[in-house]
Amino acid sequence: MALTVVVLIIAITTVVIFLRLESWPARTARQSTAELEKLGKNLGAAFIDIAHLQPRITINNHVYMEQTAPVSELIVLSRQIEVEHELLHTWVGSSKRVKLHGSFIAKAGFDLQQGLSINVRPEQIVVQLPHAQILGVEQQQLEVLAFENGLWNRISGQDVQSELSVLPQLAWEKAAETGLPGEAEQTLQRQLEERVHTPQPLRLVFKDSPEKKTQ
Repeated sequence: MALTVVVLIIAITTVVIFLRLESWPARTARQSTAELEKLGKNLGAAFIDIAHLQPRITINNHVYMEQTAPVSELIVLSRQIEVEHELLHTWVGSSKRVKLHGSFIAKAGFDLQQGLSINVRPEQIVVQLPHAQILGVEQQQLEVLAFENGLWNRISGQDVQSELSVLPQLAWEKAAETGLPGEAEQTLQRQLEERVHTPQPLRLVFKDSPEKKTQ
């Protein structure tokens, strides 16, 4: 009887171990998928917090969530830009001069209409989006530094309108020249790092550009 009980216990233990070993790959895969889904949810929540939209998320190349975009642009950085422009025109010895100074808020970020997607894999997470760009400039203040008429060379309304139209373009160009779009990309990387901590590398891939990696 004792020998029979021992044999039965050994047999049952062997069967249990065999079944556990046989099901181990499937259980590991389920656990791995669950972890990847959790990372996908965290990344989605981060973009909802930052951009107020749900990006398209794929896990191992299978669509997990589709993108919803209530906003078409993601502004991540703003900076004040100061510009000046002067019109000096002389005709038959008579000179007119107009000089304006403008203060603008330049906004840099991403055009989400060009697409935003996140692909979560065990070896890495890839966030693909367009390059950052200047999305707009908003005039804050306008100052007239000079408004001088000549005796017969007078300042016209068209002169003033032309000078006013130049200032926003100058602000746009200055914002681009100072590297504001590049700073916007770095700001997005930093915001994601602060909100999401992943065991695998998180890569921001900008369209038509080399990959930029965050640790």
